[in-house]
Amino acid sequence: MRRNLQPLAFRAVSSVLLALTLCLAGGREAAAQQSAPPADAQLDVQALFTSTCGWCHSDGGRAAGKGPQLMNSARTDDFMRNRIKTGKEGAMPAFGETFNDAQIDSIVKYIRSLKPDQG
Repeated sequence: MRRNLQPLAFRAVSSVLLALTLCLAGGREAAAQQSAPPADAQLDVQALFTSTCGWCHSDGGRAAGKGPQLMNSARTDDFMRNRIKTGKEGAMPAFGETFNDAQIDSIVKYIRSLKPDQG
C-alpha cells in the first residue's frame, strides 16, 4: 500500500511547489508594473527630470552642477536622445533600460522648453 501513496505524495508536493512558483512569478510581475515609469499620458516630465537628472543638472537643467547646464544647449535632439539612452562612461548613467523612446522624447522636449527662472 505504501507504493500507492508515494506517487500521490509526490504529486501533492509538486502541485504545492508549482503553485508557490506561480504566486512568486505573479508577485514579481506586479512589482515590476508598479515600479515602471508612468504611461506617457500621465508623465510628469519635470518631476521625472528632477528625480533622475536633477542630481547632476542643477535648477531643473537651467544651471551647471556635476553635469552641464542643459538650457539653451547647442546639442541636437538626436544627440540628447542618444546620450540619455546610452549615457557617457564615467560621467552620466544610461537610462535606455529605464525609459522608453516616448519618455526620452518627452525629456528632450522638456529640456528644449527650459527658460530662466522668473523667481
